[in-house]
Amino acid sequence: MKGRVLVVGFTTRHVAQSATLAGYEVCAVDHFCDQDLSWYTRDRIRFEDISDIPGAISQLCNRYSFDFAVATSGAEDISFPVPLCGTPRDRIERFLDKLTMQHFFEELKVPVPRIAGDGHYPVMAKPRRGAGGWRNAILNDNLAEKKWAALFPDIPYIRQEVAEGVPASVCCIANGYAAKAIAVNEQILRETGESAFGFSGSVTPFDHPLAKEMVKIAEKVAGASGCIGCLGIDFVVGNDVPYVIEMNPRFQGTLDTIEAAYACNLFRFHVNACAGMLPEPPRPQIFAARRILFADRDLTLDADLKVFAPVVSDIPWPGTFFEEGQAITSVSGTGPSRNAAFGTLDKNISTVRQYMR
Repeated sequence: MKGRVLVVGFTTRHVAQSATLAGYEVCAVDHFCDQDLSWYTRDRIRFEDISDIPGAISQLCNRYSFDFAVATSGAEDISFPVPLCGTPRDRIERFLDKLTMQHFFEELKVPVPRIAGDGHYPVMAKPRRGAGGWRNAILNDNLAEKKWAALFPDIPYIRQEVAEGVPASVCCIANGYAAKAIAVNEQILRETGESAFGFSGSVTPFDHPLAKEMVKIAEKVAGASGCIGCLGIDFVVGNDVPYVIEMNPRFQGTLDTIEAAYACNLFRFHVNACAGMLPEPPRPQIFAARRILFADRDLTLDADLKVFAPVVSDIPWPGTFFEEGQAITSVSGTGPSRNAAFGTLDKNISTVRQYMR
């Protein structure tokens, strides 16, 4: 065992799995505590609300000694009683606010959708804080904006000009002053409903004519950010320009497809970056696709999906109740091409859905 690590955030299974495969013993604080999180952790505590995280951290720190902690989504700005392996709190705050992040991109002079002027429509509206794109929406007029804003009262937001193109991302490893791009990913969004821009999966690698330009921009952004470890830079890739959308100063939801496609371990890269060492970018071996499945109605899942692992991950416990729209599980597929990976993914989804009725 290389050491004991505490992984904390809204969802941690992917990071805990990577850390375990890298040789670490893991404990986790997690909102879901799915079945497969228990496979990769010595101990874990489930929390309901973000405000419950500090208390859960204290409980685990009273039970065990940790060599370091890693923060995932929702825990980036929390103070830890053990050494943090990742970006310090004083550097990370500007990247948790989409307005200060916008100013950072503008200062770097990278392509970014401009802040829209008053009365300009359509616009992309985004709460200034939050991850995953779940509340983002394109608003076509003032009435639509008033209705959208009423859904999230008293929550500040930004209004950007709409960038047309394919959603994508670049995973980088940074050491505080330089960065290396590891993978370029195509992102899968929900596309319908109130969470149309919510992240729901990825395909790795993203074979696109502008991929090299995305890598160049991502390394510039990540290197200038002062952040440390595994970072994600989101793009919308138009016909001629890859627009930078956001930077996520943490492990991303694309971790599973990156590690499958590139036969690498992002947790190992992350820890080495915290010691100042950047990796040699790996080469893709296959195409990997992953999609999150959501409940199409209120349901109780009685089936035990663990029989489908490792094709299925984020596996709920039998008897778990899901409200319509909630994420149930993740399904993966691989192949020698993008189409082959999607073909395998679709077959696997069809099989799994039979047990979700």
